[in-house]
Amino acid sequence: MNSLSERLNRLAPSATLAMSQKSSELKAQGVDVINMSVGEPDFNTPDHIKRAAIKAVEDNWTRYSPVPGYPELKKAIVAKLKNENGLDYAPSQILCSNGAKQSVCNAIMALVNAGDEVIIPAPYWVSYPQMVLLAEGTPVYVACGIEQDFKMTPEQLEKAITPKTRALILCSPSNPTGSVYSSAELEALKDVLLRHPRVIVIADEIYEHINYVGAHASMAQFPDIKERVVIINGVSKAYAMTGWRIGFIAAPEWIVKGCNKLQGQYTSGPCSVSQKAAEEAYSGPQDCVEEMRQAFERRKNLIVSLAKEIPGLEVNDPQGAFYLFPKCSSFYGKSAEGRTINNSTDLAMYLLEVGHVATVGGDAFGSPECFRMSYATSDDNIREAMRRIKECLAHLQ
Repeated sequence: MNSLSERLNRLAPSATLAMSQKSSELKAQGVDVINMSVGEPDFNTPDHIKRAAIKAVEDNWTRYSPVPGYPELKKAIVAKLKNENGLDYAPSQILCSNGAKQSVCNAIMALVNAGDEVIIPAPYWVSYPQMVLLAEGTPVYVACGIEQDFKMTPEQLEKAITPKTRALILCSPSNPTGSVYSSAELEALKDVLLRHPRVIVIADEIYEHINYVGAHASMAQFPDIKERVVIINGVSKAYAMTGWRIGFIAAPEWIVKGCNKLQGQYTSGPCSVSQKAAEEAYSGPQDCVEEMRQAFERRKNLIVSLAKEIPGLEVNDPQGAFYLFPKCSSFYGKSAEGRTINNSTDLAMYLLEVGHVATVGGDAFGSPECFRMSYATSDDNIREAMRRIKECLAHLQ
């Protein structure tokens, strides 16, 4: 009698949120935990954006908005895509949602039928496979290890495509690895996709502005495939606006209409005040974006150098986002403090309970040989966290 739906039973809980919660519980008990599990900038939302939100409240932007978002915000997004990315979209090709997470889910639910396959390069963000399962699709994983900088090759893509393939989810810059696909790498994948016209690309570009290689490359920049690309983006990472919950898709109009129909039934338009704040984020001064990017790059250089000093860890040099995804499988089978490390989840729990550093095991990201650390925290926290991790791992025998 007390049974949940089969749909829900197919889903796994979010490992990143679970580790963050476990970290918070320890903190509440008075334990000094450094939380490197959560993918969230530690900066405050810039003042000019906050002022726009306050003004929106005072001007009574407090009613239901149109389902796809206010026209002014959609126009600001169109201008951003044109000015920053060289991409031409009409407001009718934009749909704003309650965070980029909903935008991804909208696209998957609108495009995937029962039995359709969705290619997901691994490591992947924890929610992609769960959303595909929610849509009754079949996730098809393509293992992309540290030796290839966690990026899928054209040969791997070609091999993964079948007559049932409906979509490819591509995240660049990547969560959890920080890897960034270059324009040439995207073009090589695009050439494979041109031979398979049924496949839609869901391009998650939420970390677009947190990159250390210069200009961002988008799959939508290639005219011969643009009509098969759904761009996912939003204000959370670039503008430190995670709690405001504004994301968007830019896509062919038929996909936007489908997502609009879906969103109209289960959330309607996103928060009115947040939309006015996001409009200011896209239209106002952009200095804050570069200042935060520079801070993340400095932290990236710090954590990579410290991680490379830890025996047993294999580390790449991420080109974007704010994550490090070291290979840690050399510690599997080793023991300390009365416990044996059998996998990355065990390792993450050991680092949390003994070292008091919260990370996330790579099992949840489809790469059980690694674990994820977010360096969206202060330089001092990074130094202390890496000192604790080094000390903990040295005890494993």
